[in-house]
Amino acid sequence: MATHEDRRKVTIRLAILQYLVVVIFTVLAVGFWVIQVVQHAKFEEMAENNNQRNIALRAPRGLVFDRDLRVLVENRHSYSISIVREHTKDLNRTVRLLASVLGLDEAGVRSIVDRHHREPTYRPITIIQDASLAQVAAVVARRLDFELPDVVVEQVPTRRYPDTLAAHLFGYVGEVNDAQVAGDDALKSGDITGQSGIEKVYNADLMGQDGARRVVVNSVGREIRTLEEQPATEGKRLQLTVDYDVQKAIEDAFDSIGLNGAAVVLDPADGGVLGFTSRPAYDPNAFAAGIDRATWASLNTDRDRPLTDRAIQGRYSPGSTFKMAVALAGLEEGIITPDFKVYCPGHANFYGRDFKCWRFSKGGHGTVDLRRAIQESCDVYFYTIANMIGVDKINKWATALGLGVKSGIDLPNEVQGLVPSTEWKREKMHEKWYAGETISVGIGQGQVSVTPVSMAVYMAAIANGGTRVTPHLLKAVDDGSGWKPVAAPAPQGRIEIDPDKLQAIRDGMWAAVNQPGGTGGAARVVGRDVAGKTGTAQVISNQGKAAAGKTDKDLRDNGWFVFFAPRDHPQIAGVVFLEHGVHGGNAALIVHHILDTFFAKKDGKPLPPKPAIVPNLNPSMG
Repeated sequence: MATHEDRRKVTIRLAILQYLVVVIFTVLAVGFWVIQVVQHAKFEEMAENNNQRNIALRAPRGLVFDRDLRVLVENRHSYSISIVREHTKDLNRTVRLLASVLGLDEAGVRSIVDRHHREPTYRPITIIQDASLAQVAAVVARRLDFELPDVVVEQVPTRRYPDTLAAHLFGYVGEVNDAQVAGDDALKSGDITGQSGIEKVYNADLMGQDGARRVVVNSVGREIRTLEEQPATEGKRLQLTVDYDVQKAIEDAFDSIGLNGAAVVLDPADGGVLGFTSRPAYDPNAFAAGIDRATWASLNTDRDRPLTDRAIQGRYSPGSTFKMAVALAGLEEGIITPDFKVYCPGHANFYGRDFKCWRFSKGGHGTVDLRRAIQESCDVYFYTIANMIGVDKINKWATALGLGVKSGIDLPNEVQGLVPSTEWKREKMHEKWYAGETISVGIGQGQVSVTPVSMAVYMAAIANGGTRVTPHLLKAVDDGSGWKPVAAPAPQGRIEIDPDKLQAIRDGMWAAVNQPGGTGGAARVVGRDVAGKTGTAQVISNQGKAAAGKTDKDLRDNGWFVFFAPRDHPQIAGVVFLEHGVHGGNAALIVHHILDTFFAKKDGKPLPPKPAIVPNLNPSMG
C-alpha cells in the first residue's frame, strides 16, 4: 500500500516537472522569437553600436588677421575629457571615480551630467574642456586598467589670443547654452560659439564644419581600428581693418597712464577701424576652454565693470569736444560767421543764472572769435552762440555728424547716445524745454550723452568734409580659395558743408594743438598738423560733489580728446576717452603716442617705444 502511494506521488511530481519544462521551453521559444524576429532590427542596431562608435571631430575656428595679415586670433590644441553614457554600466560609479581622478568636486561633475541628461546617450558629455596633461594621463591610465572605459579623451582645437589686447573687439567664445541651441537649428549642445565681439558677429563664418570618425571598439570601449573619417573643415579666415601697431600703441598708452576709458581710431575715408579698446578689459583666453565660476563671478562683481564695452556701451557727457558741433550749427544756420566775437570775462549771466568759464579764476579769455574760442576752449563763447542757435538746430547738426545716434559698427549691443531736443523732452518727460537748459548743452553738458564710437564718427565727418561713415571691422574673407575683399558699408549720411566754414573749425582745432594757449598741446606731433580738441566733463555737478561729502566713489571729471591728422588731408581720426581722467589734456597724451606710431609706420621709421605717461591731475583745463 505504501509502495503504491509512493509511486503515485512520484508520478504526480514527474507530471508537474514535465509541465514546468514545457512551460519554460515555451517561454524561452517565445522570447527567442520576439528577440530574433520581432525586435531583430533593434538588437541588430544595438549590437552594431556596441562594436562601432562615432567620434565628433571639432572644426577649428577661422583665424583672424589684421590689415597687414598679422595673426590676431588663432587656435591651439587642447584635450577634453568626456563621459559617453552609451558605454557606461554604472554612471554613478563613473562620476564618483572620475571626480576623484580629476581632483574635482563630485557634485560639480554630477551637475554637468544632469544638465545633459535629456541628450542622446551616444553624445559625449564634456566634463573638462581644457584638461591638464596630468589629468589626461590619470584618465588614460585608468582606461588601460578598464576602470573608466566610458570616459574618452579627445584632442580638440581651442581658441587662443596671442596678445591680450582689444578684448572687447575680439570678444570671446564659450559653449552654447540651451537658449542658443533652441534658437539656431545649426547648433547642438556642446558646440563652441562666439559669445561677444567679432567672435559673435561673424560666428557663422568662423565656426567651420565639424567632421566625424567612425571606429570599431572592443567590449571595454578601446578603439581597434578606424572605419572611415570625414575631416573637419576649418572656419573662414577673416582679415580686419585693424592695424596691429596702432592697436598696440593704444594699449601701451593706456597701460602707462593707468586710467580706465576707451579709444576708437578710424580711417576717415571709409570708416575702417584702425584701433579699438575699452578699459578695464579681461583676458579672452580665460573663456576659450570654459571659464571657471570664481573668475566669472569676479568679472561680474568687479565695480569697474570689465565686461562692459565702454567704446560702444558707455554714455558720457562729451564736454568741450561737443563745441565743434555747436559751431557748425551756428555757421551753417547763418547765425554766426567765423569772425563773430564774444567777450569772455570768465563768466556770463543767462536767464538770471551765472555760468562760469573754466578760466573763471584767471579772468576769462577776453574777446575771442570762433577759431580762438575752439583753440582755448572758451565756454562763454559757446554759451552765447548756443543761446542764439537754440537746442533744436544744435540737435539737427550734431545728429547729422553722428552724435546721439548709433554708429552701426559691426559689434553687438551698441547703445545710442542723446542730443536733446524740444520734442525729445516733451515725449520723454512730458515737459517743455526751457531756454536756460540750452546753455549747458552748448558746452556738451546737461542732457547731452554720447558713446566714444559716435565721437569717432563725428571726428571722421569733420575730417572728411561731412560724410558720416559707418565704422566697420571686416576687410576681407578667405574661404579657402583666396582673400576676397569685403566692400566697406555705405555711409550713413552726407551733409553739405561750406568748405570755408568747415576750415574755420579745422583751423581752431589745429590751433588747439599747435598754438600757444591751445588746450591740446600734449597731442602735438612735429610736422604732422594734428587737429584736436580737449573735453572735460563733470560726472556730478559742483553742488552734487558738495552734497556727497566724503565718499569712496570717484567723482573726478572725465577727460576727452578728439582728433584727426593731418588737418588738410586727414588719414586718421578718432577719440580717446578717460574715465575720471580729470581733463582732456591727459587723453591728449595717449593720442600723441597713437599718432607718433601711426606716422612712423607710414614713413617706414622705427616705431616709438612704449611711453611712460605721467597724467596731470590738476583740474584746470577746459
